[in-house]
Amino acid sequence: MRLKTWAWGLSLAGVALLSACGGGGDDSKAQMRLLNASVGYASLDLVVDSTTVNSGVAYAAVGEYASISTSDTGTEIQNSSVGSTVASTTPSLTAGAKYTMIAYGAAGSARTALLQEDQEAPASGKSKLLVLNLAPDAGALDVYLTATDESLDAATAVSTGISAGGGSGYNTLNAGTYRVRLTGTGDKNDVRLDIPAVTLSSTGVSTLVLTGTAGGVLVNGMQLVQQGTVTNFPNATARARLVAAVSGSAAVAGSLGNVELMGNSSSPTIGAYKTVAAGTNTLTVYVNGSPVTLASPTLTAGNDYTLMVWGSDTGPVLKVLNDDNRLPANTGYAKIRLVNGVTSGSTGLTLNVDYSALASSVTPGNASTALSTAASTTALLTVTSPSSASAVYTMTDMTLLSSSVYTVFVLGDPNNMIGSLRRER
Repeated sequence: MRLKTWAWGLSLAGVALLSACGGGGDDSKAQMRLLNASVGYASLDLVVDSTTVNSGVAYAAVGEYASISTSDTGTEIQNSSVGSTVASTTPSLTAGAKYTMIAYGAAGSARTALLQEDQEAPASGKSKLLVLNLAPDAGALDVYLTATDESLDAATAVSTGISAGGGSGYNTLNAGTYRVRLTGTGDKNDVRLDIPAVTLSSTGVSTLVLTGTAGGVLVNGMQLVQQGTVTNFPNATARARLVAAVSGSAAVAGSLGNVELMGNSSSPTIGAYKTVAAGTNTLTVYVNGSPVTLASPTLTAGNDYTLMVWGSDTGPVLKVLNDDNRLPANTGYAKIRLVNGVTSGSTGLTLNVDYSALASSVTPGNASTALSTAASTTALLTVTSPSSASAVYTMTDMTLLSSSVYTVFVLGDPNNMIGSLRRER
């Protein structure tokens, strides 16, 4: 399937994202509506100049257009249930133009982007598509449109390197129904969202809005038709990895559904993330070649998980850890947490960075909350235990990169604790 694309100008400065200019209509009024793309809020209101113009807009829904004075554009996005303001902006509007104000982001950190909806329609048999990356934690993305059963191996991206907070520009494509896949830039194997079917209508103009997930890496999607309806394309997958933390250097292998998470590996071993179907899938684990019965976890779409097979080699248990791989809220900082996978211990561990405790008394089989710490090229990282006179794990002159996420694993047994640092993002 061949796609013809044309790049159209697009800019995202602050909260305003503007397409081509429109004209006509009232010389002092614009039209604006709200798209609720914030998974953290079930219902939002759009308030302009202290007047509610859209009320109770549900997640993945769009409100009706309302007339807005171009001279009084002070705008608040409010939580419908309590009336509190979750985001505010004062956009510059052009009289006679139509806009959609997009609210996105997690609860407590909502943001806005303004989309002007006056893009000229393409010729018959053609369709225009704009991709907006409003997933602040996902990083840069590539977008592929293919036939349903077409591999990405030979596919060419429609747009590449769409940075967080940016857009692709309008691509003029053949009208039709396509499978749409978003990947991490430059890596076709790093699929962040797989939409089985998106219809691009003849002479139509639409925007694919990408938003973030709780795990931070995968993304959700919504197709907004210019001056029309919205269709929700939530992610149907999660990411999971297997960690072998079983005593006696036992060999561990495991799969979730039809996805192999780890081949036969000696404990302790930290597996790589794999994309799996969300929901409950059969977990199959072998220890020293023998199957062990462990409850199959239920995974929430968009989340990241560590599945730690932990404890005695004769009676291992499963620990399901939620992984927060969202980027730090502020530049100049990194996020770090501690996972205690010591097999038969009972003592809590403490994670210290530059002599400050970021996590205390993390007991075996558990993880601390990921916390921010200043980026550094000379950090001193230690993990200490009240049962040991010296640190059980030490890294000196450690580099903690800005806007990165780290996990410190401490595995092994109480007499031989083994530390391992993973840069997750």
